[in-house]
Amino acid sequence: MGYLALKRLIDIVLSLLGLIILSPIFLMLITVIKLDSQGPVLFKQKRVGFHKENFYILKFRTMRIDTPKDTPTHLLEDPDQWITKVGKFLRKTSLDELPQIWNIFMGQMSIVGPRPALWNQYDLIEERDKYGANDVLPGLTGWAQINGRDELPIAVKAKLDGEYVERIGLKMDMKCFLQTILSVITKDGVVEGGTGYLDKKE
Repeated sequence: MGYLALKRLIDIVLSLLGLIILSPIFLMLITVIKLDSQGPVLFKQKRVGFHKENFYILKFRTMRIDTPKDTPTHLLEDPDQWITKVGKFLRKTSLDELPQIWNIFMGQMSIVGPRPALWNQYDLIEERDKYGANDVLPGLTGWAQINGRDELPIAVKAKLDGEYVERIGLKMDMKCFLQTILSVITKDGVVEGGTGYLDKKE
């Protein structure tokens, strides 16, 4: 069995276990989201997947229902005005990403891989083409996420995604997964709004 086949098997087993074990947390979050603001519990957004095929990523909704659609948070004017009270907590703890376990189970994503770009993030998609990073399953977390997360400018993020493609394997995936847990705990590299924060600072 090649590693990619093993990787898919691991994704299926772990995502199924995650859906079962985390179901009480899902129910709790669904309840507080509904109590906090009007709108659906889940947020669906078109993203770029394997071989640049589009799919809909799932997240717990963290923003008001009148937020401009298909706009990265960092491009919104005063992003905080659109984020709900519960949404701020979900984003800080990355709990809003939990529904993507379903995307993983369905084969649209992997546990580890380049984070899926928005369908209209043409600059990121083009940069990733240079490194073959659009030709692997996107991930819940990845090499770029443990090396800067939201702070990274597009060119650096795409290069790191390319490094992941070159080094893809069990050791690399384990490293990304374990360091992601540490990053979430320490909230390392999380900048509200997203991409290119280092560019703005410089």
